[in-house]
Amino acid sequence: MANTASAKKRVRQNEKRRTRNRVWLTRARSTVKQALIAIDTKDSAASVEAVNKAISELDRAASKGVIHKRNAARRKSRLLKKLSTLEKGK
Repeated sequence: MANTASAKKRVRQNEKRRTRNRVWLTRARSTVKQALIAIDTKDSAASVEAVNKAISELDRAASKGVIHKRNAARRKSRLLKKLSTLEKGK
């Protein structure tokens, strides 16, 4: 348990930041999941739109510092790789 005033304030700040970051992380994960589902349905137009939305959310989360920029880049790369296999399969 925090003893000093500064440690108590730190606890309050950390909780506030955690809840704020949680929103962006959840949004990014949800859009990635939706993109993967769209890719699995083999609908090219919907997949491209879903992947673009997921990329946007990942970039937004990275810009806010919720995830590292390389983490976002890796996730985007994997999404685009799966999307390209869908395009090649046609």
